[in-house]
Formats: sequence, structure tokens, C-alpha cells
Amino acid sequence: MLGGVTCLTFDCYGTLINWERGILASLEPRLAKMGSRPGPEAILRSFVQHEQREEATAWKPYRQVLSAVLLGMAEELHLPLLAREPALLADSLASWPPFSDTVAALQQLSKRFRLAIVSNTDDALFAGTEMRLKVRFDVVVTAEQVKSYKPGKAHFHEVLRRLGVPVSQVVHVAQSLYHDHVPARQLGFRTAWIKRPSLLTDTGLAPRADVHPDFAFSDLSGLASFL
Repeated sequence: MLGGVTCLTFDCYGTLINWERGILASLEPRLAKMGSRPGPEAILRSFVQHEQREEATAWKPYRQVLSAVLLGMAEELHLPLLAREPALLADSLASWPPFSDTVAALQQLSKRFRLAIVSNTDDALFAGTEMRLKVRFDVVVTAEQVKSYKPGKAHFHEVLRRLGVPVSQVVHVAQSLYHDHVPARQLGFRTAWIKRPSLLTDTGLAPRADVHPDFAFSDLSGLASFL
């Protein structure tokens, strides 16, 4: 089933980067100082709701998306003081940690495959994250470059163009069924689902989606061993 594969494309946040941990590490200390403890699940569900809404409107930089998300969360969770730091999430993004197996798995995979990123972020924000991943990506496609957010298909069209290979030579690797597997499968990609643990047990930080990936692994090291 993997004959002829030369390239792996990756979602970043949620797949390579533990963004649930990063979001909570950014917000929970502020909330505690304000005397509010809405609970991690409530924080993350609010983030999902507002990010989906913002990314469904006319394109704007992800830094602005995160600011609008934070303002929406502040209103929903009745935390007006949180709205005084609209850049909090964006400014903390570079500190969001990789999953424990990410770096070693990427380094192993890079010995055999060309690696690419397709991410709903800005170039400058991803640059901070890339230093934590400790591997060179052959192609990086961000929302800023294509002026679109997944689950739109622009990322996937662009990464194929820049890799210069047919879709049959690519496997797309991602946690989010909604953001990644749906559009990738519609365009003919084979996909590998990385079923990262999540505090939101049904979907992780994504809306629900009905799609069937080709492969499923509990973590990235499982994929690396399989390949």
C-alpha cells in the first residue's frame, strides 16, 4: 500500500506540537490569577468553537485569528480581564512543546522521505515552532502563503505543486480528521491518522468529521516504525 511513496506531508499543531498543553499553559496561570478556574475541557472547547468561527470568515493572519479567539473566549467564559492581553496566545505559540516522540520520529523519517508542512498558521509563527522540531522541511506551506485555512484545499494543491510529484507519491499525516483528512482524502492523498491523546476525547481540538484514513497510529513513532 505504500509503494512509490517519496514524500510525507504533516499538519503541525496537534500532530507534531502538543497544542492543548501549550494553550492551557498559556491561559491557566492567567485565569488562576483572576480567581477563575473554568477547567481545561471548558477552555479547550471554547478555543475550538471560536477558532472554527474565525477561520470560516474572510482570511486574515493567524495572529489576528488567535487574538479574536481569545476575545471570544474572554466573553464566553466571563473573563473581561483576559481580553486585555489579546496577543497572549500568539506570543506564546513558539513555546508550545512538541510531543515527546515528535523530534526523533521526524529525524528518522527524514532519512527516507522528503518532509513538508501544511499548517494553519503564519510564516513568522511557524518559524518559532520549526526550531523546536529540529529537522529541515523540504516544503513549508502556511495559511499566510495560500490565504486560506484548512479544511480548504489550497494548502494541499500548493504542497503538491511545490513538491512536484503526483499525489500517489505522498502520504498526509495529521491528527485532525476535520481539518486534514477530509480535504486530503478528497484530493486523492493517502492519509495516516495520528490519534494523539486529547482532553476532548471525541475529536481533539477539531469539529467532528466522517472520513476514513488509510492508516491509524497512536503516535508518530508508530508511523515511523511502520514506514
